[in-house]
Amino acid sequence: MAITIYESSEARYGVHMPRKTDARTNAIAAAQKLFRIQGYTATGLTQIIEESGAPKGSFYFHFPRGKAQLAEEAIDHYVAARINVLRTISADTMGDAVKFVRQIFGTFAAEMVASDFQYGCLMQNLANELPALDSELTKRIAHGFVDSTEIIAEHFRGCGFAPGRASSSAAALVAALEGARTIARLERTPAIFEALADVSVQGWAARES
Repeated sequence: MAITIYESSEARYGVHMPRKTDARTNAIAAAQKLFRIQGYTATGLTQIIEESGAPKGSFYFHFPRGKAQLAEEAIDHYVAARINVLRTISADTMGDAVKFVRQIFGTFAAEMVASDFQYGCLMQNLANELPALDSELTKRIAHGFVDSTEIIAEHFRGCGFAPGRASSSAAALVAALEGARTIARLERTPAIFEALADVSVQGWAARES
């Protein structure tokens, strides 16, 4: 399944946004890309502006608070796209927890391969730099994890999981996905995604037996 996780025309989880200029859209896309590859602190405004191709004056017109404001919007776009991916997979695998999990791991693995193992999770990368972030960015990251994890828990509840099990399984799956990205980037192979999918499925089978 070819699903792009890092780009979206929706904000705050599926609500259509007003049309933006190319300069603004390109700046957000450039920030997402660079934050995912090298993190927040290592990414300077000059690099973002050069990557986006936007004139410096245009950049500050759209983002008067500079890098922090751009990061806020990049997080919102990233989370919206992530939730859209999860909702699409959930709809495709309704009532089937095993297929749902395998498709999530497969989709994230495919994106890693497509990016030549450059892209980490934007939220994870920024969360690793919490001392460098302001409270608004920290809050957005936390909400992003909570909201996307709830999509997974909702699917598990629809598969008959008890509420507590659905929540714990969703949290474990998100943690596994974030760890898998890190290992895949280091090893330059998506094998860890399939291994974790197998472990998850085997764990459920053992529990049910």
